[in-house]
Amino acid sequence: MDRRDRLIARARQGFRLAYGVEPTRFYAAPGRVNLIGEHVDYNDGFVLPCAIDRETIVAAGPPSPQTKDKLFEAVALDMGEMASARDRFDLVAPIRPGDNNWQNHVRGVVQGLGRYGHRVRPMRIAIAGDVPIGAGLSSSAAFGVAVALACSEYSGLDLAPAMLAKIAQLAENDFVGCACGIMDQMAAAAAQADHALLLDCRSLEHMAVPIHKSLAITVIDTGLRRSLTESAFNQRRAECEAVAQHFGVKALRDLDFGKLLLAEPDLDHTLFRRARHVVSELDRVEPVGVALARGDTAQLAQVMREAHLSLSEDFDVSLPPIDRLAQMVAEAIGDAGGVRLTGAGFGGCLVAVARHESGPMIDDAIARYNAEADLPARAENFRAVGGAAPIPID
Repeated sequence: MDRRDRLIARARQGFRLAYGVEPTRFYAAPGRVNLIGEHVDYNDGFVLPCAIDRETIVAAGPPSPQTKDKLFEAVALDMGEMASARDRFDLVAPIRPGDNNWQNHVRGVVQGLGRYGHRVRPMRIAIAGDVPIGAGLSSSAAFGVAVALACSEYSGLDLAPAMLAKIAQLAENDFVGCACGIMDQMAAAAAQADHALLLDCRSLEHMAVPIHKSLAITVIDTGLRRSLTESAFNQRRAECEAVAQHFGVKALRDLDFGKLLLAEPDLDHTLFRRARHVVSELDRVEPVGVALARGDTAQLAQVMREAHLSLSEDFDVSLPPIDRLAQMVAEAIGDAGGVRLTGAGFGGCLVAVARHESGPMIDDAIARYNAEADLPARAENFRAVGGAAPIPID
C-alpha cells in the first residue's frame, strides 16, 4: 500500500466511523512548493510554484436521511479527537464563521460557492491529508481546493480550476482571516505533473514550465512552525498596499524599479525595503523559469541566493536559524543548484533545486546544521504532480 492508498484508507475509515456508512466518492488536491516569486502574488505579480506529492483527500457521500436534505456535515481527521473535529451547518440559513480555522475553510468554501451563484447539495465529507501543517507547503490551500472540488463535483457544477482556486482563496480571506493571494490555490488546482506553473496572479493566465530531468526538488523542513493569521503576513500585505497607494498604482507589479529607487528619500525606510523585495523578486521569476527548463544550475544558484537575501533583509520574513541553514546548504552544493526560503516565512521550509547527485551534499549540510541547532531540520524530495482531481475508486 503506497502513500496515497494509505491516505485514501484513512479518509474512508474516518468517514465510516463518523457517519456509519461508506463514502461514495473521493477527491484530492496537492500541496505546493514555490520555486520563485515570494510575496508577489498579492501584489498581482508572476510566480512559479509546483504542486507536490503530498495532498488533502476528501471522502464524500450523501446526507443522513435524518437531516431532511439541508445539512452539510464535515469531519477533519487531522484536527484532534473525532468529537472536537466535527462540524455541521444549515445550507438554507446564512453561513457564518465557526470556532476554528478548519471549520472556517469548509464553511467559507460553501459560502463562496453561493456568492458565485452555485448551489451546494447537502452532503457529508471526511477530510484527511499528509501535507505538513505550518511548514510553508500550503496545507491550507490543499484543504480548501480539495473541499471546493468535492462540493463542485458532488453538486454537479464541474467548475474550472481557476474558479476552484478563487473560491478557496475567498474562504481564506473572508472566513479564516488570512489575506493571502491566489498562488497557492492555483497551484493546487491547476498544476501539471513534471512541470512548474508560471502564473500571472492578476489575469490568472498560466503556462506549464518543464522541470529538467536532471533536477531534483528538495524541501528542507526547518522545524520552525508559524501561523499565517497570527504572524506578520497581513502586515506585510498592508505595507505593500501602502507603497502602491503612494505611487498611485494598482499594485507593486506596476511599479518601475528605477522609479522606486528615485523615490527612496521620500519613503519610509521599511516600506522602501518591502517594495524593493517585491519589485526585484518579479525580475527573478523569468530567469528561474528558463534555468528550470534548461537545467542551468549555476543560474539557479545565483538567482535563488539573491531571492533568499531579499526575503531575509528587505522583507524580514526569515529567521537567523533559517539564514544559517540556507547558507550551509548553498555552500555545500555550490553551482549545482540553488536554495532559498519558500512560503510566507516566519518559519517553515527551504527549497533546493539542484542536480540529483547533490542529495548527499544537502544531507551532510543538514547534519552539520543539526549538530548546532535547537530544532532539527530534515530534507525530503518531492515530485511535481498534477492539480486537484477526483480519485477513481474501483
